[in-house]
Amino acid sequence: MAAAKKGKPQESKAQEQAPVKSSAEIEIPRFLTMYQKEAIPALTKQFSYTNPNQVPRLQKIVLNMGLGAAVTNPKIVDSAVEEVRAVTGQKPVVTRAKKAIASFKLRAGIPIGVMVTMRRNTMWEFLDRLITLALPRTRDFRGVSRKAFDGKGNYTLGLKEQIIFPEINYDRIDVIKGLNISFVTTAETDEEGRALLTQLGMPFRAA
Repeated sequence: MAAAKKGKPQESKAQEQAPVKSSAEIEIPRFLTMYQKEAIPALTKQFSYTNPNQVPRLQKIVLNMGLGAAVTNPKIVDSAVEEVRAVTGQKPVVTRAKKAIASFKLRAGIPIGVMVTMRRNTMWEFLDRLITLALPRTRDFRGVSRKAFDGKGNYTLGLKEQIIFPEINYDRIDVIKGLNISFVTTAETDEEGRALLTQLGMPFRAA
């Protein structure tokens, strides 16, 4: 009997047919393109920057959902994790109490919130969905506060309801949860940070 021929194992058809995307084919987030083509020139002109590195940019977006009710209802943490995952596309980190507070029946180490940090493309895509889809769904929406800056160009937006995000299935909501979204920038002043977010479409209320 003839010996079986030895050779390299054949690759599966899926491997053979799967196209490999080049760097040129990878889709660039819409808001990143807007920052590069519109915001950078506008900010350079507004603040008379002489060096491209002076132009403020968005470094990261941090979403934090506090869960005070988790002290008496731990299951709320599980639903919050799934909701934040749906909204951001990332698995959030469960935050825990650092010390006990007897008056609130709070013990050290118990879950009290969930948090996720978004960077690069994930950050830009979230910003697009927030401004384009979520914020306009807020009841009686008239714009966001212009004053929630920290003195160093970073901005925190407080939302009362997670249901403004279309990714959330309203029929599966156990309780309405508020959340904070922090925009961390390289701006050195609040004026520059506000100008950056304005160029990116943040709907600030009129002063």
